[in-house]
Amino acid sequence: MRQVDFQSDDPDLLVGTDFLDDAGVYRLDDERALVQSVDFFTPVVDDPADFGAVAAANALSDIYAMGAKPLVALNLVAFPEADLPLDVLVDILRGSGEILAEAGVALMGGHSIDDREPKFGLAVTGMVHPDRIVTIGGAGPGDVLVLTKPIGVGVVTTAIKRDLAGPEIERAAVALMRELNAKAAEAMVETGVNAATDVTGFGLLGHAAEMADASGVSLQLWADEVPLLPGSRELAERGVFPGGSSSNLDYLCGKGAVTFEESIPEYMRLLLADAVTSGGLLISVPEDRSTSLLNGLHSRGTGGFPVGRVDIRRDRRAIEVIRGH
Repeated sequence: MRQVDFQSDDPDLLVGTDFLDDAGVYRLDDERALVQSVDFFTPVVDDPADFGAVAAANALSDIYAMGAKPLVALNLVAFPEADLPLDVLVDILRGSGEILAEAGVALMGGHSIDDREPKFGLAVTGMVHPDRIVTIGGAGPGDVLVLTKPIGVGVVTTAIKRDLAGPEIERAAVALMRELNAKAAEAMVETGVNAATDVTGFGLLGHAAEMADASGVSLQLWADEVPLLPGSRELAERGVFPGGSSSNLDYLCGKGAVTFEESIPEYMRLLLADAVTSGGLLISVPEDRSTSLLNGLHSRGTGGFPVGRVDIRRDRRAIEVIRGH
């Protein structure tokens, strides 16, 4: 969501609406703080169970991005009872339940409404030590930026809806969206990093811009180093994009938050702004800990790709995209 003006003066609200963090954090005592977030959306894939699984992984990601452990969840359901059989809803909930079980998260219940367009997601509560919260606003000069999943999900899911993606491309996208960020969060917390956020609807560029703004720094992204979902480059070259990707890019360029090296093609600029569902973590880690982070990610079988650096020369809270470093 975009930043809002309302702010609470409760001293135990450790993370609220000051910046666009992935979840709110409320201190219970010196050892424990609650981490809470909520997310839901319309179907991004055709299979109901996959939709439920992707929505669950996406909602849990906000908790992982804060360096926290998710504990419990509530379902949020909007379902057209007159238009779809209840078996579809059962499959959505089954897919979500599989992911919650994998994450060790207890489902406490939820709420449903009758709606003409199906929607599904979860409200998730986790726990973190108050001194070990990872926020979006701590990136420091010279940090290495590490991304844990490829981008291009928005392109592929749009292609799926238009019957332009083959089964292998679709399977790869679904597998990526179902993948939890739990192992990435473990490696991040073990290493000790300066900042993190998960990459979702505003795209890699949009969430990187939020990190730059919250941290008071500029970032440099290396376009040639950013991993892409199989098939997404070819689809992007054909102009297959969700509307949100163009909106993301127009918004960032319009406010002067991003500049591009001239040789970077338009399709790649849009890919970097591609609206993602259940993406990876973007982590800002001190350079002397970056190898440790990458080793921790790879040893857990999850991705780790250096994709940029926090600029040591400027503090204009902007992003410069170049081909490579």
